[in-house]
Amino acid sequence: MSRKTVLVTGSTRGIGRAIALKFASNDYNIIINCVKSETLLHELVSEIKNYNPNVLGILADVSIYEEVTKMFKKSEEVFGTVDILVNNAGVSSYGLFNAQSILEINRTLNINLGSVINCTHHAVQKMVANKSGVIVNISSIWGNVGASCEAVYSASKGAINSFSMALAKELAPCNIRVNAVACGVIDTDMNNIFSEKEKAALCDEIPLGRLGNATDVANLVYFLCSADASYLTGKVITLDGGLL
Repeated sequence: MSRKTVLVTGSTRGIGRAIALKFASNDYNIIINCVKSETLLHELVSEIKNYNPNVLGILADVSIYEEVTKMFKKSEEVFGTVDILVNNAGVSSYGLFNAQSILEINRTLNINLGSVINCTHHAVQKMVANKSGVIVNISSIWGNVGASCEAVYSASKGAINSFSMALAKELAPCNIRVNAVACGVIDTDMNNIFSEKEKAALCDEIPLGRLGNATDVANLVYFLCSADASYLTGKVITLDGGLL
């Protein structure tokens, strides 16, 4: 069986990095991406090459359609079709809605939602032709229920959830599965806006008594892309330690 190719956006840090390492360690062709952290990109490529030579790092702003076009062209030149797409790229947005500028609002929507649409639009062209593929979109529990002072972020993640469920129905006849992972509070740089005291208070609210970590997310994403999940599509799976 030929080796499958996985593209993970926003994959030099945190959740994306853990997902990339999970697939790379299981003998997939792996394409990693970031928008500007070229040093981190090269470091991760070098780390993966220690045990898997089939890795490609691409700098691209996935909120810009034309850059995504170039990224997929390069990916296909090196590995052929992208079999699995993990849309992970995203930014946080914290603050009162009425205090945010329209530039800040549009930036959050373009990166969080626009990147998912851009990358998925490219990936499904070949997936439909091949009658095969898996897409996993990294979302948030705030896309399920909304969060105060994160209205735009919540909106972007809620849209990702709806997009995932709708697209799964559309693509199922082509044997393409689409799911989303609604992450709870994951201990990554994105949540460093919280102090250690605030994180401890959050842990008190989580039934499992701890924050999630990037490996928790990576393990779930890997399962969703595996043959073991071949009948699972159109779902938004909450990974939050029982918080909601």
